[in-house]
Amino acid sequence: MISKEAIELAKKIVELDIKRDMIWEQLASLAGKEAYNLLRYVQNS
Repeated sequence: MISKEAIELAKKIVELDIKRDMIWEQLASLAGKEAYNLLRYVQNS
């Protein structure tokens, strides 16, 4: 049986994934075609 803690962690991951998608849409709206490059630049800084 899967523990309650594991289920809660899975729920948190889903919530983060949804939030990530929302933030990505905001970034794409602001940075346009350069959004991906900007994200990689910041990630590698």
